[in-house]
Amino acid sequence: MGTDMGTDMGTDKLHAAKTRLRGFTLIELMLTLVILAILASVSYASYQSLIEKTKISTAISDISKIEVELERLITKNGTLPLNLAAVTIQTDPWGNLYQFLNMSTVVGNGQKRKDKNLVPLNTDYDLYSSGPDGQSVGPLTAAKSRDDIIRANNGGYVGKAEDY
Repeated sequence: MGTDMGTDMGTDKLHAAKTRLRGFTLIELMLTLVILAILASVSYASYQSLIEKTKISTAISDISKIEVELERLITKNGTLPLNLAAVTIQTDPWGNLYQFLNMSTVVGNGQKRKDKNLVPLNTDYDLYSSGPDGQSVGPLTAAKSRDDIIRANNGGYVGKAEDY
């Protein structure tokens, strides 16, 4: 009789051990979900940053391509166009129209884009994207202009306004 009880106890312990090893506890599952959520949010932020950098690079490339098209139009017609209707690229990566100002049609410096010293960026024409926020004002020091992608020094610089 003693051996039967010992066998039953051994079986109960073995069964209890197997029962405990069957699955994860609620705490373990919640901790796993928290870790996955943190990893997903970090990955999403990195992805968004990469997308934004790609759009900025595309805008810089577009402005350079538009410059080439404008040079061809100058060679062909002897003058700059009044607007960008004759070029193939019209909108920036954020869906806004590229901005163009032919300096030969402007009286004074009022409409011209200006650097931190309020000196016009270009003498031939202004060409820029209003950037991610889609907003822009004349001086580059203004908050709405810091994210613009600009052409300055008559094409010597194309990049972010905040880096100029």
